[in-house]
Amino acid sequence: MSIDLEAAREFIESTARVLERHQLAVLLDDGLVAPVLSALKPYQNSDGGFGHALEPDVRCPGSQPSAALSALDVLTEVEAVHDPMITEMADWIAAIAHPDGGIPTVLPSADGHPRAPWMTPNTEAGFLTYALAARLWRLGVRHPWLEKATAWCWNQIDAIENPAGYTVKFALEFLDAVPDPARAAAAVDRFRPAIRDDGTVSVEGGIENEHIHPLDLSPRPSAPSRALFGDKTIATDLDRLEGEQLEDGGWDFHFLHFSPGQIVERRGVVTLGAIRTLREHGRV
Repeated sequence: MSIDLEAAREFIESTARVLERHQLAVLLDDGLVAPVLSALKPYQNSDGGFGHALEPDVRCPGSQPSAALSALDVLTEVEAVHDPMITEMADWIAAIAHPDGGIPTVLPSADGHPRAPWMTPNTEAGFLTYALAARLWRLGVRHPWLEKATAWCWNQIDAIENPAGYTVKFALEFLDAVPDPARAAAAVDRFRPAIRDDGTVSVEGGIENEHIHPLDLSPRPSAPSRALFGDKTIATDLDRLEGEQLEDGGWDFHFLHFSPGQIVERRGVVTLGAIRTLREHGRV
């Protein structure tokens, strides 16, 4: 099995944002990083956070934690470890954090703007704390908030019972990134009960049979989280990912399609991600 890479490239060029187009050039063509950073910068607000539907599921102009995560994903993938946007964003994250370092999932600025049903403002610290801490660790950041957030993450993991859904995904991202490999390797096993026989994790409250795939839970071959998945499970999931390329050259996503803008932008993101994952596993 193989993918049609030229069709995937045409899909990105036909429908994706300028940001994903420049990221694809870096990934496949040794393109320059500077255009990626120039395309990312307009999504940043004066407070240092990111908004303006950089995260397609919450489409407000104001800064949101999920948009910060999207920005950090971009900066991580192009290895822009010294870009000033990182420190500015870390300062913004610290400003919205609870005293213990936990981060709300959706801020009130989402109200009155198009957003997915699950993007409901709340004040409780949630699973994006794991994900944001993971990205800053991968970028080599040293920041006072990261120390608090890391303690928050460990406390949550040590006390966790019956982990499920995106809590599993984001906690595993933290364990794959935190520079404490022995403790991380031991903690990974706490999430084994959430993983079904086929390697997926169910998502309650989503669309019918919504679930998270093994490669979304453990995208990098050498990560601690890979201990949860056998070689056959990963190979099967790579076959699944290859086989999900559509006739238009792109990939689709497996959760609620709630608006035309979200669909177009998210498909560009997931298509780029599919190419990256397959390439990292030697399938491209």
